[in-house]
Amino acid sequence: MRKPFPGGDIAWFIVWLIAFSAPVSAFIVHLGTQPPMMSRMLMWCPGAAALATCVTRKRDVRSLGWTWPRLRYIGWGYVIPFLYAIPVYAIAWMLIPDAFQWSAYAGKLAHDFQVTSHATAFAAFFGIPTTMVFIVISGMAWALGEEIGWRGFLVPRLYERLGFTGTSLASGALWSVWHYPSLLGADYNAGTTPAYAVACFTVMAIGMSFVMTWLRMASGSLWPCVVLHASHNTIVQTVLDPMTATDGRAPYVTTEFGAGMAIVLTMVAVSLALHQRGRPIPAS
Repeated sequence: MRKPFPGGDIAWFIVWLIAFSAPVSAFIVHLGTQPPMMSRMLMWCPGAAALATCVTRKRDVRSLGWTWPRLRYIGWGYVIPFLYAIPVYAIAWMLIPDAFQWSAYAGKLAHDFQVTSHATAFAAFFGIPTTMVFIVISGMAWALGEEIGWRGFLVPRLYERLGFTGTSLASGALWSVWHYPSLLGADYNAGTTPAYAVACFTVMAIGMSFVMTWLRMASGSLWPCVVLHASHNTIVQTVLDPMTATDGRAPYVTTEFGAGMAIVLTMVAVSLALHQRGRPIPAS
């Protein structure tokens, strides 16, 4: 027998989410850009909403999934963005002339560190590895703010009634819509047409939510989702995007607003939905 649907908890979460997010999003739209500090403030709004809902509804904050999981789930959280992002960019680099801008990327890294020779080797063997360690670690502080809300609070409560596929669709839709003010009213986009960017980003976020829901419920913890979120932001926004052309056809395939990751993550989502159809995810 299923538990009663926690509609009151979810309604209060949405109320608090709007209360915290609306002023920050409005200021970002007013600026027309999303400075790093404003982005970090916005990323903590879902977490603040979850904590405020726990206080309002007298829910135990331990239900948010603070337990450290088995190490393999942390590993999956780190690696999965490599598996869906790198093939998209590699195909774009091969098929779109001048899409691969490695020299510019390596040259900027070498210049930032005042390296005067061997920029390619420096970027490959120092720049990228250190980025994927230290930027991921620092990015977890901001990803945590979102994941307390989306996967720590919302996903387990939706899962009680909607199951795997319904939870992934509903949480992914809300997650994507929450980004729309920055996407449409500021510069959180790749410069493609707004309708195209919204469509691709929405599909990508919903597809990614299938992975996040599985990780959250299988591990019993929000931490693998925090790691995945930070790893995704780093590999896509800090490594792959800067070595890819920002004009021409490339942005329509790459970035979080192109068709590439939307297609790949849709394939992943369908595979997970078929695999989990009609059965609960066993926590381990």
